[in-house]
Amino acid sequence: MTALTSSIVLLSMVLWLPSIVLAQERVKLRVSSATKTLGYGPLWIASKMGFFEKQGLDVDLVVIRASDVGIQALAGGSLEIAGSASDAPIAAVEKGLDLVIIGGIINGLTQSVMAAKKFKTYNDLRGATFGAISLTSGVTFALRQVLKVKGLEYPRDYKLLVIGGSPQTYAALAAGSIDAAALSLPLNYAAEEQGFNEIGRFVDVIPNYQLAALSTKRSWAEKNRPVLVRVMRAMAQTMRWIHQNKESAVDYLAKEMNLKPEHARRGWEFYTRTRMWNPDGDINVDGLQVVTQIYWEQTQSKGSVPSAAKYIDQSYLREALKDLARR
Repeated sequence: MTALTSSIVLLSMVLWLPSIVLAQERVKLRVSSATKTLGYGPLWIASKMGFFEKQGLDVDLVVIRASDVGIQALAGGSLEIAGSASDAPIAAVEKGLDLVIIGGIINGLTQSVMAAKKFKTYNDLRGATFGAISLTSGVTFALRQVLKVKGLEYPRDYKLLVIGGSPQTYAALAAGSIDAAALSLPLNYAAEEQGFNEIGRFVDVIPNYQLAALSTKRSWAEKNRPVLVRVMRAMAQTMRWIHQNKESAVDYLAKEMNLKPEHARRGWEFYTRTRMWNPDGDINVDGLQVVTQIYWEQTQSKGSVPSAAKYIDQSYLREALKDLARR
């Protein structure tokens, strides 16, 4: 082999090396979403529009309906990250599981109590059957608190029928299988257009809340810190893109979530204006404290209510944001 040929071979190896390293660094992750609705849209944008891929992450995003089921899958090792209602990881930690909340998805309550035409007020709902995704966690967790504040106790004053997430519950309401449901935005718009009554909005009763969040195992997070930082970097970039690209975000979400464009537009405007989609993907710590307080009351747990800090670790997101600031 001549010196020239050797140089060419060596140069070729050097040029190919970054690609080889990148290929070795690509990480497969299993991530869940409690439902496929507008509120969880950032997860689908991160997965389908390449934000995870740009961070060298091969993400398998799956829907696991009912937040408590998703958290069980996370604890059992079937997932690396779970997108769920925030009360579910709190409950898991209180049962001794090694879980932690690392970022926000939906930083507030967007649901409305929607009911058949004969129901006009909360008091009218005594004896009604509500559709729900679960008997305890997720939206049902908040629904029970809203109804309690309005003087309705479960199971004394109403029934809960497990059906599924907002799309399935809306279909049951439209079919007359249930009397009422907590519908997330923008399905409440669709229900109104069909003649159902809006009894009230959750946010008017519970103004500060952390509805949905990303969780993982603490032990896995500690061993895979660089990977988790890349995940949070992708989520921060996704949230920023959503806030900065209204028309593209609305168009994608309308198609991916099978929504009317006007409903997707109104939804985008609400989520961004209220910052229920946090621009950095951060957690609403004060809202999580409210979730903790309600959890403590509903489960009749002993002792003082813990600080929300017990359940979260924002260091992965903080490191991701520092990385983005340097670019």
